[in-house]
Amino acid sequence: MNTERLGPIYLFGIALNTGALVYAISIGEYLFASAFVFVIVYLLFRYRML
Repeated sequence: MNTERLGPIYLFGIALNTGALVYAISIGEYLFASAFVFVIVYLLFRYRML
Protein backbone atom coordinates (compact mmCIF):
# COMPACT_ATOMS: atom_id res chain seq x y z
CA MET A 1 0.00 0.00 0.00
CA ASN A 2 1.35 3.42 -0.89
CA THR A 3 1.51 6.42 1.44
CA GLU A 4 -1.25 8.30 -0.38
CA ARG A 5 -3.69 5.58 0.63
CA LEU A 6 -2.34 5.01 4.15
CA GLY A 7 -2.66 8.63 5.29
CA PRO A 8 -6.47 8.77 5.24
CA ILE A 9 -6.68 5.34 6.87
CA TYR A 10 -4.55 6.52 9.79
CA LEU A 11 -6.62 9.71 10.09
CA PHE A 12 -9.83 7.67 10.09
CA GLY A 13 -8.42 5.43 12.81
CA ILE A 14 -7.43 8.43 14.90
CA ALA A 15 -10.91 9.96 14.52
CA LEU A 16 -12.61 6.67 15.37
CA ASN A 17 -10.48 6.14 18.46
CA THR A 18 -11.06 9.74 19.55
CA GLY A 19 -14.79 9.11 19.42
CA ALA A 20 -14.36 5.92 21.41
CA LEU A 21 -12.20 7.80 23.91
CA VAL A 22 -14.86 10.45 24.44
CA TYR A 23 -17.53 7.77 24.88
CA ALA A 24 -15.40 5.79 27.35
CA ILE A 25 -14.74 8.90 29.43
CA SER A 26 -18.42 9.87 29.35
CA ILE A 27 -19.49 6.53 30.85
CA GLY A 28 -16.65 6.53 33.38
CA GLU A 29 -14.54 3.69 31.97
CA TYR A 30 -11.12 5.20 32.51
CA LEU A 31 -9.19 1.96 31.94
CA PHE A 32 -10.63 1.64 28.43
CA ALA A 33 -10.03 5.35 27.90
CA SER A 34 -6.35 4.95 28.69
CA ALA A 35 -6.12 2.11 26.13
CA PHE A 36 -7.66 4.38 23.49
CA VAL A 37 -5.13 7.09 24.36
CA PHE A 38 -2.28 4.63 23.74
CA VAL A 39 -3.79 3.61 20.39
CA ILE A 40 -4.21 7.26 19.35
CA VAL A 41 -0.61 8.05 20.28
CA TYR A 42 0.60 5.01 18.31
CA LEU A 43 -1.47 5.98 15.26
CA LEU A 44 -0.21 9.58 15.44
CA PHE A 45 3.36 8.29 15.61
CA ARG A 46 2.80 6.02 12.61
CA TYR A 47 1.09 8.84 10.69
CA ARG A 48 4.05 11.15 11.31
CA MET A 49 6.40 8.44 9.98
CA LEU A 50 4.71 8.51 6.56
